[in-house]
Amino acid sequence: MKYYFLKLLFILVIVMAPLSANAKQKLMIVGDSLSAAYGLKQDDGWVKLLQNKYETEQNPIEIINVSVSGQTTGNAVAKISQQLKTISPTHVLIELGGNDGLRGFPIKRLKANLTQLVQSSQQVGANVAVMEIQIPPNLGPRYTSMFTESYQQVTEQTNSYLMPYFMLEVADKPELMQSDNLHPNKEAQPLIRDFMYEEINKWLAK
Repeated sequence: MKYYFLKLLFILVIVMAPLSANAKQKLMIVGDSLSAAYGLKQDDGWVKLLQNKYETEQNPIEIINVSVSGQTTGNAVAKISQQLKTISPTHVLIELGGNDGLRGFPIKRLKANLTQLVQSSQQVGANVAVMEIQIPPNLGPRYTSMFTESYQQVTEQTNSYLMPYFMLEVADKPELMQSDNLHPNKEAQPLIRDFMYEEINKWLAK
């Protein structure tokens, strides 16, 4: 009887190992226009390009992009519970705050909203990364510094992952930006895809 049980256990381990190795991870991206392919076809945006790369590699990662142009952290808070319930992601990437900062919203409100987004995601068992958004210094060095620092503070307080900002590599290159100088153009999208591929891999490996 003992031999039979051990043999059955061994078979189960052998069968289940590849299944768990190939289990699909669902990455929900909660972002704004920078992840919503503003001014471009959806197929040309970095999110779709990254999904294509995963599929080419037969990497079992499914990206669900709920990014909306113009979205603030407050907008996202109002929708996050239903999105989490509908999608049931294993991972959530929060790429938000740029619109809050450009409108001069209070830092206290930004931090509270980011914290709620992280905690809501963690409560359903998702691993969470928060992208460290940076804004132009239009509102002065004090506000700009407090804005950027809030991301590290939120991730430390919530034990979530701080991800570097994907715009740093392209924002200072006019040839990679649309005419509004705020949104990356089509040529920039593969560069952002490659940057995010590396950064997401680092996050998933933790």
